[in-house]
Amino acid sequence: MIQFAQAQFTLEGEFRPRTEYFGNGGNFTGGTFPAQTATDADEGFLRTSVRVALKAKYKAETYTVFTSFQEVFAYGDRPQISTAGNGNFRVQEAWADLKLGASSSLKIGRQPLSYDDQRILGGLGWAQQARTHDAAVYKYSKDGYSLDIGGALNTTIDEVYNTSALFSYRDMVFVRANKKSGNLNISFLGLVNTFQDSNVDGMNKSSLITAGLHADYKLKALTLTSNLFIQDGERIGGVDVKGAFLASLGAKYKLNDTNSIGLTYEIISGRNSESAAFFPLYGTNHAFNGLIDRFYVGNHGNAGGLKDLKLAYKTKISGVAVTLAGHYFSEHSDANAFESKDLGTEIDLVLAKKFKEFKLVGGYSHFFEPSDISDIPGVKDTQNWAWAMLIIKPKFLNGTK
Repeated sequence: MIQFAQAQFTLEGEFRPRTEYFGNGGNFTGGTFPAQTATDADEGFLRTSVRVALKAKYKAETYTVFTSFQEVFAYGDRPQISTAGNGNFRVQEAWADLKLGASSSLKIGRQPLSYDDQRILGGLGWAQQARTHDAAVYKYSKDGYSLDIGGALNTTIDEVYNTSALFSYRDMVFVRANKKSGNLNISFLGLVNTFQDSNVDGMNKSSLITAGLHADYKLKALTLTSNLFIQDGERIGGVDVKGAFLASLGAKYKLNDTNSIGLTYEIISGRNSESAAFFPLYGTNHAFNGLIDRFYVGNHGNAGGLKDLKLAYKTKISGVAVTLAGHYFSEHSDANAFESKDLGTEIDLVLAKKFKEFKLVGGYSHFFEPSDISDIPGVKDTQNWAWAMLIIKPKFLNGTK
């Protein structure tokens, strides 16, 4: 009797509308807050964006193929009787994972790169458009050890892929090694990113090296986490980077089955007379320095650095997951290592409730400006933001043959 290996095919969807209220945000530039008019700043305004996706996966004995088609649109971005679309439909993911042996594979195509806590490389799932890379990644995994070696090359019809106008790179190579042993999980991640600027005469490429460690250790109810990364080389336009760094240490203590408390302190080096600032590249920055995205989300890219002291509390009330976090932000002073410039404080509240076939998530964030900024005429002393999101992921087809 001849036996055939079974293949699996799944077809899934995603519908994720999110409504956001931006209040008192007219003086805020970058991050979560979009550009606003004076009227918007005085009154606040609502915006609704939607992610709609269709995802298909076919898993055979020696390979897996995955495609995802996605559109992100805002309510009102297309007139009701317009014959044209909004131009946001795209191939979000398209990759094949080829099985090379019992412990290795090669994944090629458009894919997310997401490692550890997503500090340097992350899928950016919070953003409706998310983030993917056109890459090839060799994967090896055995006995608690894994190794990923990957590379990506971005090209266009034109000869120069101008990364000065894009949050991207000309090419990238990376290696990520991970070892899990008992309660310890430790990873090394190293990247070399090459940027290209068509506005620079002659040599228009700059290469930046980023390398470091992520570790977490669990001891009964206590979990310790840390990041330590350094950068060296050149940023876009040949801007020198020498010994820039990111360092963090966090502790989370589980009080009981429904309550936990956490404390994290992170330092990101800033621009000085010898070096540009550290930049967290392609991580999910939204998850780290405050949900209002005041830092490192299209902003603060080569500023004076950041110190972030975060205290978070998580609980569950009547089936609703509640997270309350507070941040105190400051900027390191090169003139005096013991001085810090106050950059403000933030409070973030997130509520999440799972139902049988869908999920509701929402939150509120409030940013308090430091006095030296709020005292400037015309500047509001607070920024606030509220949001609510529905997540539905229907499974249209799930079968074998």
